Amino acid sequence: MDFGLVLQTDPPASTVVGLMRRAERNGFRYGWTFDSAVLWQEPFVIYSRILEHTRQMHVGPMVTNPGTRTWEVTASTFATLNDMYGNRTVCGIGRGDSAMRVAGRKPNTLARLGEAIGVIRDLAEGREAEVDGQRLKLPWVRDGKLPVWMAAYGPKALALAGRQADGFILQLADPFLTEWMVKAVRTAAVEAGRDPASVTICVAAPAYVGDDLAHAREQCRWFGGMVGNHVADLVARYGEHSGLVPEALTDYIKARQGYDYSHHGRTDNPDTAFVPDEIVDRFCLLGPVEAHIEKLKALRDLGVDQFAVYAMHDARESVIDAYGERVIPALS
Repeated sequence: MDFGLVLQTDPPASTVVGLMRRAERNGFRYGWTFDSAVLWQEPFVIYSRILEHTRQMHVGPMVTNPGTRTWEVTASTFATLNDMYGNRTVCGIGRGDSAMRVAGRKPNTLARLGEAIGVIRDLAEGREAEVDGQRLKLPWVRDGKLPVWMAAYGPKALALAGRQADGFILQLADPFLTEWMVKAVRTAAVEAGRDPASVTICVAAPAYVGDDLAHAREQCRWFGGMVGNHVADLVARYGEHSGLVPEALTDYIKARQGYDYSHHGRTDNPDTAFVPDEIVDRFCLLGPVEAHIEKLKALRDLGVDQFAVYAMHDARESVIDAYGERVIPALS
């Protein structure tokens, strides 16, 4: 199992770079960041510094979207970083939540997302692709490689990930839901004539190491609110009891009352009081090291290839070190 670290690009950027360097020293192979141009600093600028100051770490957004940047710009940016640092980027992509909504736009449609996945990958790897009716090619790309991993929750999105993406990003760490969603992705891959094992499975969630569960829950409760945004979209699309989305995922948002993106992904988010302790425990990894190892082994047995640690809490350094000292060696 690989491990990644997920950060927000809050200033100063030097802190983000420093934490990624610390993560690589502790055995983390991937460095991820949020991508929302209004809320945080521009991640692609910071990726260049991370790549310069690490040796093997792969970097990318968790996640970008097809609407914030034109597709040829996104592809060219990844291809430039790969040319400079040797194919060490990965494109995490989704419909767009905070990046689109903060700017007053709606998330992209799945049709647009599916088209963008192919175009961005083709352009970044040196192939010709069509953008807005125009055939384009980046003539300077040589031996480029850009895996595109798609974030998804709902049945149509999961099917799209299985058909087209190189990897699937699931932003929660509940084994029951992971099993259901991984099965959906792999089934879609098979139906599309693909090898289901070729789709990398990445689970991303907060991890907090320590014996004070009450404190850990309060530090990570924001995550249930963030996931709740996507669940609310699913309920609006499919209905509360459609049978297409597990009720284990939808039941907890019944008390949800709006969401302020100025607190998105932060421990002081006031819009997450509706998230019960049970959901925090299910979606996150909390408690002593042994509890983390046990849950990660269960996820690995379900086919998870990477666990990406969301580190938006008051113990970033100690969690990185604890994972490096005890968790990663137990799962590698």
